[in-house]
Amino acid sequence: MPNTPSDNTATPQNAMRLEGRALGKLKHTAHGFFTRAHGVSEGIYRGLNCGAGSNDKPEHVAENRKRVAQSLGLKADELVSVHQIHSPRTVYVDRPWNVDDSPQADAMVTDTPGIGLGILTADCTPVLLADAECPLIGAAHAGWKGAVGGVLDSVVDEMISRGAKHASLIATIGPTISQANYEVGAEFREQFLQQDPHSEQWFVPGKRDEHFQFNLPGFVCNRLKQLGVGTVEDMGLCTYADEDRFFSYRRTTHRTQSDYGRGISVITLPK
Repeated sequence: MPNTPSDNTATPQNAMRLEGRALGKLKHTAHGFFTRAHGVSEGIYRGLNCGAGSNDKPEHVAENRKRVAQSLGLKADELVSVHQIHSPRTVYVDRPWNVDDSPQADAMVTDTPGIGLGILTADCTPVLLADAECPLIGAAHAGWKGAVGGVLDSVVDEMISRGAKHASLIATIGPTISQANYEVGAEFREQFLQQDPHSEQWFVPGKRDEHFQFNLPGFVCNRLKQLGVGTVEDMGLCTYADEDRFFSYRRTTHRTQSDYGRGISVITLPK
């Protein structure tokens, strides 16, 4: 089960869409981890904010989502997302829905061409998945609650139940907060260890007493491997550190700003 790091050094800094190396080799899928570039939002939402749950102008969010869809050969209404609640719930998608009608869930799976599965994040971990042998894709929103609570288990189980094979599954971890920038308190660590007693390795002492640095992408990567995913790829991109390209909830919090934008990660089976 190889862990494939991505080489993003050749990607232009102003690129709108980033691709994972392993997923990018598949001819039957298209995907993108989208940056802030080439969006119409302004102010604290500057760029390609795709979060309908933000207080950004709705027309700006709609235009940004349209641009994302078009970059993957989709119509605006063919890009779907869910109302993310940090749950383990995965939904199967066989037709598009309106943003206002999005179900409560944190992962999606489809084998229907022409539907873009979109995950919104601003520090949490977006995971895009595909089976290398059959037309089946998935997308998951893995914040720490969802990751330890079973959302990765849920999305992998759903894909296997619909014909995927563990060995041929590819999962790519997109832009997320890095361990260096994810400081947590002792209570967080204890709560996490209560749910997963074997996760102590993902915490290292922080600069402040009784604080730790948590490795969320490392935990997600390890969990995917434990689930038998054949290829796990971590793009190694930090949302907090790279303000030019990514939105960050934690960065906004540290600045006491009123709101924040959301980036989007999308995978589709082209028609």
